Amino acid sequence: MRIARFSIDGNVAFGAVEGDRPDELVLDIIKGIPFAEFELSGTKVPLSKVRLLPPVLPNKVVAFGRNYAEHARELGNEVPDAPFAFFKPSTSVIGPGDEIQYPSFTEDLHHEAELAVVIGRMCREVPRERVKDVIFGFTCANDITARDVQKREKQWARAKGFDSSCPLGPWVETGLDLQAASDLTIQLTVNGEQRQLGRTSEMIHRIEDLIVNITEAMTLLPGDVILTGTPAGVGPLNVGDEVAVTIEGIGTLTNKVVKRG
Repeated sequence: MRIARFSIDGNVAFGAVEGDRPDELVLDIIKGIPFAEFELSGTKVPLSKVRLLPPVLPNKVVAFGRNYAEHARELGNEVPDAPFAFFKPSTSVIGPGDEIQYPSFTEDLHHEAELAVVIGRMCREVPRERVKDVIFGFTCANDITARDVQKREKQWARAKGFDSSCPLGPWVETGLDLQAASDLTIQLTVNGEQRQLGRTSEMIHRIEDLIVNITEAMTLLPGDVILTGTPAGVGPLNVGDEVAVTIEGIGTLTNKVVKRG
């Protein structure tokens, strides 16, 4: 099931996305929230009549760096022996169609296409064999990075945590299991030109490893998001660019870069 979060006539709701053709998609409005038992209302609205929002509002976004060997090498970094995490604040999250605002403090803004894992229940110290039980679903993400700032500052808070640096969407796909999610095509285009192309099977540390690693240290809450790393091919974005992340079995997340006003 594809679960979207959207607004219509000033109201915000969740809905199940139905249909296959982009011009015929409809939303069946959900009664309640999708992280608990819910029912479909039977009230349907065309997707074209709503504004899609970030599919979740995470308490925290936990991102894992250098989790694809070729990406680590393309930036001159060593391949890490163990997962290492950083955070993107909730204020960095935007949804499909929202604008990525090019910050004034960088001259080298980069795209990074990523598979995002959405957590479905409160969890801590999750054993590997139980990881599947805490996952709500998967969505597309773009870990927008001020690369020059990342290189000169020891902490990545500003380089990766600025407003609009975490596009998510277009919805959460709940029908993928861990095995399927571990071998999906992930690609990114800028103005229709392919920049990144890889498979999630190229991850150094698997999805299970990442969730085990971070829940050893902290509690994850429903709606929290795990970014699993980016394949090779990262590169610059300019004002006016349209950047799109497409992940097999999930969908396409599209955003435009604008100058921060």
